[in-house]
Amino acid sequence: MQDTLLSAQQLSQLQSQFGFEQFRPGQAQTVNQLLNGHSSLAIFPTGSGKSLCYQFTALQLPHLTLVISPLLALMKDQLEFLARKNIAAASLDSTLNYQQQQQTMADIKAGNIKILMVSVERFKNERFRQFISQIPISMLVVDEAHCISEWGHNFRPDYLKLPQYQQQLNIPLVLLLTATATKKVKRDMAAKFAINEKHIVQTGFYRPNLNLSVKGVEQSSKNQQLLATINQQQGAGIVYVTLQQTAEHVAEFLQQHNLNAAAYHAGLADDIRQTIQQDFMRNQVDIVVATIAFGMGVDKANIRFVIHYDLPKSIENYSQEIGRAGRDGQASNCLTLANLDGLNTVENFVYGDTPEPSGINTLLDDIQQNSPNDNWEMQLYNLSTRTNIRQLTLKTILVQLELQNVLQAQYSYFAEYKIKCLVDTQTIVANFKDERQQFIQAIFAATTFKKIWGVINFDLLQQTYPSDRKRVLTALEYLQQKNLIELQASGMTEVYQVNPSNLQAPNLAQQLADYFSQKEQSEIKRIATLVRFFELDSCLSYNLARYFDDQQAPSQCGHCSVCQGQIAKLPLAPTPPLPSLETLAQVKNTLQNAIQAIDHNIVVSHELTCRFLCGLTQPIFTKIKARNLQGWASCEKQRYAEVKQLLMSL
Repeated sequence: MQDTLLSAQQLSQLQSQFGFEQFRPGQAQTVNQLLNGHSSLAIFPTGSGKSLCYQFTALQLPHLTLVISPLLALMKDQLEFLARKNIAAASLDSTLNYQQQQQTMADIKAGNIKILMVSVERFKNERFRQFISQIPISMLVVDEAHCISEWGHNFRPDYLKLPQYQQQLNIPLVLLLTATATKKVKRDMAAKFAINEKHIVQTGFYRPNLNLSVKGVEQSSKNQQLLATINQQQGAGIVYVTLQQTAEHVAEFLQQHNLNAAAYHAGLADDIRQTIQQDFMRNQVDIVVATIAFGMGVDKANIRFVIHYDLPKSIENYSQEIGRAGRDGQASNCLTLANLDGLNTVENFVYGDTPEPSGINTLLDDIQQNSPNDNWEMQLYNLSTRTNIRQLTLKTILVQLELQNVLQAQYSYFAEYKIKCLVDTQTIVANFKDERQQFIQAIFAATTFKKIWGVINFDLLQQTYPSDRKRVLTALEYLQQKNLIELQASGMTEVYQVNPSNLQAPNLAQQLADYFSQKEQSEIKRIATLVRFFELDSCLSYNLARYFDDQQAPSQCGHCSVCQGQIAKLPLAPTPPLPSLETLAQVKNTLQNAIQAIDHNIVVSHELTCRFLCGLTQPIFTKIKARNLQGWASCEKQRYAEVKQLLMSL
């Protein structure tokens, strides 16, 4: 009980600083646990005030609170909120220029900042790690903390290293925040940060203002059903689809029927996406037809409906996406127009991410052969192409190798620096005297200009004017700061220290392959659970709450489609017949010839052929322009497991 008691002074500060009369459920307990020195995990429904737990606590703590946030848009929203409350907060992110970064770091050093927000990727920057290690930190906050768990959705490999960073920086207190965590994920998150079970604060997951309904709809009549459904709704809404192309087509269909709709997906330019999101927030666009690229950071209180036009990726994704509706507490409708036609698409995303054993072996060989003095350097894009492993999957493998003490991240640097002179080089050199002038002259002498831009040759500079790389970069940043040059960096290179004995562990490649095989099976089971959920014959709200370990939801909500007597049966259109064995053999031969022509190291396995037939992108397919080859995506409407089984009989 003592964990929920608040002093009169704290309640007064809550009112004066934040403008709230009292804490919402779970907030007071979380705050007091932290102030009593207990690391905590807070699981609150979307829009229930998770952020206030760290914002209020940070003001009571002596030193900096460091917040890890997965998305720039989330950071910006929270910083704007804190600025309105006159709370000193800042971020270090890619949108800041050199002067802004320097000013922010100076403010942190001087103790003028209470809350600093960064992405987890910021820790890869050696200069940031060096800087932050000198700053006393009272609390580490991990927003969207389910990203830590390998068994959760939206898993982000770099999050796995956060417990190490906490220990290295001697941060005494941790707060994990999420809206979606199953019992398994909850325990996994807590264990990683040694959070006691009694310090897990979970308020009810059930939101009585959300009306959940599922309707089985055949693909051919889906657009008309969507139109009829939207015409019955009031206010703003989101329509979720799986593919970018679908987002465009559905938005166009709605526009043709005089609805104020816009498509939103990762294939659009950043500025277009930003404009669409702002227009939606300002009520200038009523309906956004979106892939999952649209979501985190969309904090619009009056979204009256969320429609799933395609199957979501998982129950967790479904829950997050419907959680964007009705944040003002008013009744909102969450409708799923479901069939099983797109099931193979959702499953295929999973299969495309699993690395092949041959790719894992290529990676381990690369580390073995290219680590003089036990230092290994890599550029993610190039390594992804060489190993034929997708970039996000490759990051996951590298993090696993770090956790097994095979690799240790050292620092990263840009392999190439290009400069454009904004005034002539003689004028720039004339700004300096004596040895500094010689140094700047040497930089220009080691730069090869093609028309406007010049590339600096660091090896040549070392031969002609030996100098520390750090000094060169400091000089270039100074010249840019003085508007004498424009500077561009590319070819991000990460440097690791290799532990040779652990690299040579006999079962290492198999362990990594098994890890991904388990993840694949876990994801496929997650999709099967999703289908079962949509076809339930008992209360949807109750079952959704139970999935997230909420035992307090009513067994019948009275307002979901099942409670209203409508049990969904998801239709499945007949799938086209599988190709003949002869056709498959021809396709495999075509693929083999195309790959062998440019890379003899890639093994054309049944797995790779299956991905080609199902239209799943792989790094090697980009290289050979696979979309132009006969047979590409010819089995995209079939289930992966069935195509693979047929290939095995070749």
